[in-house]
Amino acid sequence: MNIDSEVLVIGAGISGLATAFRLARRGIGVAVIDAAPRPGGVIGSERRDGVLYERGPNSTLDTGPFINEMLGELGILGERIDASAISSRRFIVRGGRLIALPTSPPAFLGTPLFSLGAKLRLVREPFIARAPANSEESVAQFVVRRLGREFLDYAIEPFVAGVYAGDAARLSLPAAFPRLNALEQRYGSLIKGQVLGARERAKRAERSRNVAASFSFREGMQTLTDALARAVGRVETERRATGVRRLSDGAIAVTVEHAGATTARRARAVVLAVPADRAAELVREFAADAARALDAIPYAAVASVASAYRRSDVEHPLDGFGVLVPKVEKRRILGSLFSSSMFDGRAPRDTVLLTTFVGGDRDPHLPSRPAEEVAAIAREELGALLGARGAPLFCAVTHWPRAIPQYVLGHLDRIRRAEQAQAALPGLFLCASYRGGISVGDCMRSGCQTADVVADFLGARSRDRD
Repeated sequence: MNIDSEVLVIGAGISGLATAFRLARRGIGVAVIDAAPRPGGVIGSERRDGVLYERGPNSTLDTGPFINEMLGELGILGERIDASAISSRRFIVRGGRLIALPTSPPAFLGTPLFSLGAKLRLVREPFIARAPANSEESVAQFVVRRLGREFLDYAIEPFVAGVYAGDAARLSLPAAFPRLNALEQRYGSLIKGQVLGARERAKRAERSRNVAASFSFREGMQTLTDALARAVGRVETERRATGVRRLSDGAIAVTVEHAGATTARRARAVVLAVPADRAAELVREFAADAARALDAIPYAAVASVASAYRRSDVEHPLDGFGVLVPKVEKRRILGSLFSSSMFDGRAPRDTVLLTTFVGGDRDPHLPSRPAEEVAAIAREELGALLGARGAPLFCAVTHWPRAIPQYVLGHLDRIRRAEQAQAALPGLFLCASYRGGISVGDCMRSGCQTADVVADFLGARSRDRD
């Protein structure tokens, strides 16, 4: 078999780079191609006037030992910085003002965020029957059934909007939040599950997402993707894959366009680490139903607004991680991160950095508006909620028309159908944020798992030839 590399990874975002890195560490020859001008996907860190801001993800969670192991292998563990102690405090808007989300039973009892009726409603939770096994509820249905409407409106819905930029009434609980679904199925109660599940996670050296530390790097999240790209070595940009097919000798050929020319790249295995619509284009010829399933995965459009203000021009002390804005408050932003409070070195001492998000399922057309209009909305909302006065020192708007895949009802079935592409063309593998989780840590984990599956496939094929 004449090949250019044992494995060709299409897509140089965090999923593709993590897959390629793991393969390379296992001694497997791998190359990565991407249509963008640089590797990293949605991750991008920039400096301006002494301020370090992110175009994409601002941090990730330390949910397991594999993350630090990878950072150590990359030689960037010393560049990791954990979120500040005050960032454990998170705010929710209610009645137009910021209220800290309670993090302890005494704080919960005293918080004005929830009414007395909502607090008493929580007492019933351990006695509510679990849903039938293998049933599918939306996140909203699940929360209202177990915790009540007020907890949906002022806790879960803003959290869902902050993570997925999505609609809790459309997102599938078992797909978007499988651990919550598993807690109910195993323990019959979220409260019981949190207590008993914590003991099991401790034995596995894992941490729950609600207590896992957020972290970034001294020079921003791009430190991670840059290190991965360097370690992989063969990462080629501005190369767009347009077709995938099996050759008569068993190799997989990928048609690649670059600088007006078309070439074919040959490999024993191919990993599609691209968004669902791009994967659909590449598998449509040999897996039509898988392509239809991939095309049916919606994405939320989001605009990110990095705003630098003089510290003296913002009334709020910014003593927390940030603020989430519930849909019922009828404001025009999803929330804002207090980026310079989260991590040291993000801005000079007399400057604060706020990262604000607009759009999502609440207002899908807003992220496509001109940058000046999006910036004006962020400025108006930050003025109303945080007391930000005057014009910011600068404002950087990033448009993401397909920012986050939405795990809406029926998602797991769509993934099962999409995986038929792997059966239709053995040696082809899917790995992207539309399956296995959307966070940076989820994508790192999925990449490592995919690499191990690819390595097993190559090993099995080698044994078959012997």
